[in-house]
Amino acid sequence: MTFPLSRPRRLRRTESLRRLTRETRLSVDQLIYPLFVAAGIDRPEEVVSMPGVNRWSVSAVVDAAGAATDLGVPAVLLFGLPETKDEAGTGAYAEDGIVQEATRVLKRAFPDLLLIADTCVCEYTSHGHCGVVGGNDPDVRNDASLDLIARTALSQARAGIDVVAPSDMMDGRVGVIRRALDEEGFEHVPILAYSAKYASAFYGPFRDAADSAPQFGDRRTYQMDPPNVREAMREIALDLEEGADAVMVKPALAYLDVIRAARDRFDAPLAAYNVSGEYAMVKAAAANGWLDERRVTMELLTGIVRAGADMVITYHALEVARWLR
Repeated sequence: MTFPLSRPRRLRRTESLRRLTRETRLSVDQLIYPLFVAAGIDRPEEVVSMPGVNRWSVSAVVDAAGAATDLGVPAVLLFGLPETKDEAGTGAYAEDGIVQEATRVLKRAFPDLLLIADTCVCEYTSHGHCGVVGGNDPDVRNDASLDLIARTALSQARAGIDVVAPSDMMDGRVGVIRRALDEEGFEHVPILAYSAKYASAFYGPFRDAADSAPQFGDRRTYQMDPPNVREAMREIALDLEEGADAVMVKPALAYLDVIRAARDRFDAPLAAYNVSGEYAMVKAAAANGWLDERRVTMELLTGIVRAGADMVITYHALEVARWLR
């Protein structure tokens, strides 16, 4: 008995067939929209290197979050830009800090919107590093930074944040945060750990937006070396052992293999951050007419999900949500 030759192209012939047989589906439910909230401004300020992205005042961020909820985006990620900075980054854990104030305002306006706080101090320190800098040593002191990061997480939880997301890459910070939250009665607050955060060149526009570039040195002693994959698996495993509820790979596009490796090895929820440089490249090329922005954006984000991400943090979130309607 003979069988006719299989022809995969038969299932590609029409859009309806392609939709029915599609293996990976990008959904608005997977999107997290980053928002920059700034003190000392009274109107939105566009970030020049990130067209379409603004810094928002506490009052105006309600409009930005409202646009997300209207489009069905389930979560936003808050970054704070204080009016003043100091050596110890005290604004990160101030009860009247910018993220804390924005959290309270947004919770009142949108009780069902998931609020995630970036839990770090680089936007708040005068030196721009993600922890305590000690004496004559320009490097960040790991253990001395843990209390500062835990205090920040606690302050965010007290303000009503739904999820804390430590992005500092200090060893042991997830365990310290988990203990601090539990001891204060915040057992219900999950930790989304930036577990595999690389020392990437793709962060440039973000540092423009957040005014968080280091004033000396760089972050390569605590963020991961881009060539390493096995190290990322160790970082993720350690964060999960310490109590992380979900983990993240950042950036996304140059690290799809890391996302895939994490998906294959770990059963925890996995986020990927489609970072500012990745966003800016698409915007710049589209502005020059070099590519179809919609098709390229959808292809890139689908690729991130295909690699294994359950959630995608992206500045394209509102556009994608509209396109998916």
